[in-house]
Amino acid sequence: MVDVILGLQFGDEGKGKIVDYFAKNYEVIARFQGGPNAGHTLYVDGKKIVLHQIPSGIFHLNKINLIGNGVVLDPMILKKECESVAAMGIDYRKNLFISQRAHLILPTHRAIDKASEASKGNDKIGSTLKGISPAYMDKTGRNGLRVGDILDKSFTTQYIRLRLKHQKLLENFSFNEDISAWEEEFFEGLEFLKSLQIVNGEYFINDKIQQGKKVLAEGAQGSMLDVDFGTFPFVTSSNTISAGVCSGLGIAPQKIKEILGVTKAYCTRVGSGPFPTELNDETGELLRKTGNEFGSTTGRPRRCGWIDLVALKFACMINGVTQLIMTKADVLDALDTLQVCNSYKIDNKEINEIPFQMSGMDITPVYQTFEGWNKDTTSVKSFEKLPSKMRLYINYLNETLKIPVKFISNGPGSDQLIVAS
Repeated sequence: MVDVILGLQFGDEGKGKIVDYFAKNYEVIARFQGGPNAGHTLYVDGKKIVLHQIPSGIFHLNKINLIGNGVVLDPMILKKECESVAAMGIDYRKNLFISQRAHLILPTHRAIDKASEASKGNDKIGSTLKGISPAYMDKTGRNGLRVGDILDKSFTTQYIRLRLKHQKLLENFSFNEDISAWEEEFFEGLEFLKSLQIVNGEYFINDKIQQGKKVLAEGAQGSMLDVDFGTFPFVTSSNTISAGVCSGLGIAPQKIKEILGVTKAYCTRVGSGPFPTELNDETGELLRKTGNEFGSTTGRPRRCGWIDLVALKFACMINGVTQLIMTKADVLDALDTLQVCNSYKIDNKEINEIPFQMSGMDITPVYQTFEGWNKDTTSVKSFEKLPSKMRLYINYLNETLKIPVKFISNGPGSDQLIVAS
């Protein structure tokens, strides 16, 4: 049996804490897509740590953590990440497994990412410049190198062939930076990667399922950044939705049971792209400061706005969400009024669907106003003890989305999670 936890907005919904909370109920925690452009923030014994590629179950004893084939892996970042985990007393070598089919991010992928983004000028996507998109391009172009390839004697030859191809692309961009330091680190990372447990991921995870072990699939980024269904072209390069679990781990659809969708009580976005409910005012700044809305991978300030139920309904539909988890509800504590976007107005027509193309479109959110509760909720332990106006806000989401909000996070701490039903 496989359950899934994924984001329903533009990423940064607080999935790391949620996976960490639920991990105790599972034997296997598996990442199924994305790369080191994702950052899952956890607080372990009061210490903050950000995981980029390692599954968020690594801090639980005797849990199997699998990096699936759908992930693009940067061995340099993985090495540093493992060192950070080890510094907190965790023996990652025992419980971390990596699919041999996961594709590698090369130094030249990072260079192409940087050169490509710079060439776009004002039309930048907002890339994290980690080489994610070029790595996925080589995957779909059938040129990529995979983790299993590093165990082959011909790897160096394969690497040089691909690097030469990349260098021709970089010449077209007039990219002249010296990446020799990146390359040196890369090969150090490969030696480190060889020391880890590399497995045939699809057989590995299906064997665990066959044994009756419970699997938690962990997504990165958010549904509105999905390469097919997100706000294209301002999206990531992988399928962030529940369908990506099957292709990213090698499991059949009927193995999936619960799909837990994570949404903030408001909405944020990092980088460029459409954001109909964005607030470029004092309220947006208050949400940013109160919610500490700065990218866990890049440190960039996040754009902040009201919750968007048009987008949220869409994300719930394409994912088949069975339960909702609301994070950062406490960030709204100090607001006098709240807004909820129920529909969009485009060309004087009110619509309830996500348009095919949102970029460059004049979208006016149609809001419903709610009274704020003006009470500190960070110490509340039960749904019944939440302010009545807060419960009204949450119940409205229940009724509108037709999916129950089962958990409410009211602070960064692992104990700050209220069971709603």
